[in-house]
Amino acid sequence: MQRDRLTRRKWLADVPGRRATCPKAHRKCPGNLAQHGARFFHNSPHRMSPMETTFQEFVDAIQTADNARAFERIAARVAQKLGFERFAYLRLDGEAPLLISSYPRSWTSRYFQLGYQQLDPVVLRARARRDLFSCGGAARIAAGDRAQRQFFDEATTFGIRSGITVPIRGGFGRMAAFTLATSLRQTEFDQLDDIWKDVVHQVGLYFHVHVDTRLDASLASRQRVESELTQRERQCLAWTAQGKTVADIAVLVGIGERTVVFHLECSPSAPARQIEGFCGGRISGSS
Repeated sequence: MQRDRLTRRKWLADVPGRRATCPKAHRKCPGNLAQHGARFFHNSPHRMSPMETTFQEFVDAIQTADNARAFERIAARVAQKLGFERFAYLRLDGEAPLLISSYPRSWTSRYFQLGYQQLDPVVLRARARRDLFSCGGAARIAAGDRAQRQFFDEATTFGIRSGITVPIRGGFGRMAAFTLATSLRQTEFDQLDDIWKDVVHQVGLYFHVHVDTRLDASLASRQRVESELTQRERQCLAWTAQGKTVADIAVLVGIGERTVVFHLECSPSAPARQIEGFCGGRISGSS
């Protein structure tokens, strides 16, 4: 018995933060195993780092964005979490340029009115690069063209001094650039670790893919069609897209199966073949 007690004392002494003077298991003492377990969990490789958490929250949020305003809010939030004040996403594809940003409206309006996208050093550099690069700061000083230096000086008056840009190259001369900007004179790009750079790069690519998919040339026509749908029709279409049957949708929405079929058949967004696949032959026996 005495030997077991001594063995227990030795085991307690080997546990970090545990007081070896606690001979009984039921006695409470500071620095117990619960605290040790908390420290272990905090250092566990299964727990995401703040950087990984920020990226995951961004990925989750961008799945729900369906308009320019939603994309702007999501990107502005992740930019601030990554230590920047503003962001800008510019897509040039030969037609009207697409800009989603948190830059001052007075600056973005002037930017396009004066055709700055033609001489913007960030855009020109993004056309030729595939990796992250810093903009402003030392890059501004190195710009030899007078018009480009004037461009940087003017951007500074709107609180845009330096930043990090993710270049995104498309086919047939199309390109895009995702920039995180700050009013600081210089962004210490070389001092940033690889994980941080990788997250920024992924954020830029994710943003581009989702914007390019959801805000394309047919956005206006899709919005007109969606505005013509009733709430019930939108619900039925949404559940149909998830692979639900007519019977499933009837239960989920709280309507009859024939009403589900009616809503799907009346919706201009549902292809006839898709309606047939989900409705045909599944309701013939319903009352």
